[in-house]
Amino acid sequence: MSTTNPSVHILGIPGSLREESFNKGLLHAAQEEALDNVTIEFFELDDIPFFNEDVEAQGDPEPVQRLKEAIDQADAVLIATPEYQRGMPGVLKNALDWASRKPGESPLNGKIVGMMGATPSPVGTARAQTHLHEILVYNQCRFVAAPEVLVANAPDKFENGRFIDDTGRKFIREHMKALTDEVNKK
Repeated sequence: MSTTNPSVHILGIPGSLREESFNKGLLHAAQEEALDNVTIEFFELDDIPFFNEDVEAQGDPEPVQRLKEAIDQADAVLIATPEYQRGMPGVLKNALDWASRKPGESPLNGKIVGMMGATPSPVGTARAQTHLHEILVYNQCRFVAAPEVLVANAPDKFENGRFIDDTGRKFIREHMKALTDEVNKK
């Protein structure tokens, strides 16, 4: 797709640590479906330590500093979350706990955020995204709520790590356009 709008930088955060996760695959699909002026940079959560206020009192660990800087520098954030036990994964919640700190200084405040998710479950990631939505509301994020990207039965929709579902790709394309349009409103 082509456009004449200024470039848009989106930070993609996969909520899974697994190398071949479906949600990393969704972020790759988002890269492919985004407008030409959009770049999506991934931020992996592997090095983010467990949140501990005693550690925070000594200063943010380097991986947390990098996360906060990446969020701050991005025009928007796109989170791809699996659904674990009817919620989002602990690794993602932990990263958001760090990013939300300290009150009034969080790079999440006012940040434009989109979300999507894939899971082997037949019911998709609606519950995980509801959980994520609650946390992002608390952090005063600006949402792109529609169209929702809720990929159920994920193993049937990926081939060699690539998202191959045409209907799902249509929703991703529309979500990326909505996310980009929100950034361009600023």
